[in-house]
Amino acid sequence: MSKIIKFNPDEKDLLNIAFDIRRKVFIEEQKVSEEEEFEFEDECTHFLIYHKKQPVGTSRYRITEKGIKLERFALLKEARGKGIGYDLLRFTLNDARQFKKHIYLNAQASVVNFYKQQGFIIDGEKFIEANIIHYPMSFENPHNLHKAIEKAVCRR
Repeated sequence: MSKIIKFNPDEKDLLNIAFDIRRKVFIEEQKVSEEEEFEFEDECTHFLIYHKKQPVGTSRYRITEKGIKLERFALLKEARGKGIGYDLLRFTLNDARQFKKHIYLNAQASVVNFYKQQGFIIDGEKFIEANIIHYPMSFENPHNLHKAIEKAVCRR
């Protein structure tokens, strides 16, 4: 069973745990530079997901002129393929919807289908960021959000 914690950037112990996960996933695995990885931290609401009492994933969102931008979804290798990422995305989405604004993200090409399954659509041309192909995606269908939340609640 997974446990998800929402926290603010001033909670440094939790933020450091999230940073450790992001370092492993983005910097070590994907070779993203630290400068590109760690930005806008103080503007974000952050999340950690625990599985079997161990922190295994993180995400965040921030408010922008365009709406709510979901970012930095990262799961440790051992947590992938177990539905933990779905739980983290659903929880993050549910929290972000309180603002009643456009929700969007930039998805790495390798996980576009994951986001499509959760109701996101590609809404622009692919682009390169940190030497990785990304696609801009939006989540605009409230019906899809309610379905995603119901699935998350049923799984618990």
